[in-house]
Amino acid sequence: MTDPLPQSDDAVPEPGPLRLLRLLVTTLTVVMIVGVVVVVGLLVTRLSGRTPPLPDQITLPDGAKAQAVTMGPGWYAIVTDDQRILIFDATSGNLRQSVEID
Repeated sequence: MTDPLPQSDDAVPEPGPLRLLRLLVTTLTVVMIVGVVVVVGLLVTRLSGRTPPLPDQITLPDGAKAQAVTMGPGWYAIVTDDQRILIFDATSGNLRQSVEID
């Protein structure tokens, strides 16, 4: 029985299209690794726990419980469980406006 592969010490030259394919696969692998590192880096920096400053104490009307909080320039709003939006001044903490939700 004959061996289908030659057993000589002479190296068989790599065909041109195979060399190109190997180069493309290697390049794609490197680009994907760099992309994953960049995405993980962006996620870490964006989700690092930085939250905007809120007042130390917020006084809500009796019986109201906060469901959501949002902030704007110079104000913050609290959505309560009794279907109201309470808008407070960011510096003084005073109630500026109350909006009933239908």
